Formats: sequence, C-alpha cells, structure tokens
Amino acid sequence: MSNPVEHVARAVRPAGHWSGAPLDSATLDYDERFRRRVVLTCDGGTRVLLDLADARLLNDGDALVSEAGALIAVRAKPEALLEVRGASPRHLLRLAWHLGNRHLPTEIHGDRLLVRDDHVIADMLLKQGAEVRALVAPFNPEGGAYGPGRTHGH
Repeated sequence: MSNPVEHVARAVRPAGHWSGAPLDSATLDYDERFRRRVVLTCDGGTRVLLDLADARLLNDGDALVSEAGALIAVRAKPEALLEVRGASPRHLLRLAWHLGNRHLPTEIHGDRLLVRDDHVIADMLLKQGAEVRALVAPFNPEGGAYGPGRTHGH
C-alpha cells in the first residue's frame, strides 16, 4: 500500500517571496515542474498533493504552500543539456533563431544557450558552426511568447 498524502498545496509563492525553513523540498526536472495536479514525494519523503487551479511552471526556488501553511521548496533537478556557444553575438543570435524555429525550450544567457541534450539538434548546431558541449545542470528555459510557462498561444 502506498503512503498517504500528508499535505495538500493549492498555492505557490515565487522564488524570493517567501522565507523561513521549508518542511521539505521537491527536486524536479523541467517536465515535472510543469504541473497542475500531481502527488509529489519530496526529497525527505513527505507526500504532497499539488492541486492548482491552472497548470503552471514551478520555478527553481518557488515554494508550494500547504493548506496548513507548510512550505515545500521547489528545486530544479540537474538534467542532460547541451551548452551552445557561437563565434560572435550575431552568430549566437542565429543559433537561437534555429532553436526557436524548432520550438525547443531554450535557456538564454548572454554568451550561451542551453537546450536539452538531443543528438539530432547537436548535429544541426554543429553544422551551423556552433560550439556544443554536453553538461548536466538544472534547466530553466524561457517562458512562452504568449504568457508565462510553456505556452504557444493556441
């Protein structure tokens, strides 16, 4: 028999807008952090029913707020990524366009892009002259163009 749910969380406090020691933490990859309703088993074993009104992206550092007021810290789980660098800012911009044209979630930094590890995408980027390096890190891509989270407006 599975462990019962100990807490129900119906609210999220954004990173930087909560304080105090959390009851537990939930370390989740990018897909696991886009949720509306799911039972989570936290890092310390606490079981929480996340029950939000709408699906949303939980960001690294956010806190789930239980009905009893307990906080569960959200942590971005390291995952297999590709670090993409260009020969110049203009070249990096072209590479970003190619990734966006394929609707790939992309984390954008001033001098590099991060995307999920995919050998087909790596090959495409290398053919475009990119410097590509595999790494493992938390993935926090940009939100959708039509609103926060993973939206395409349709």
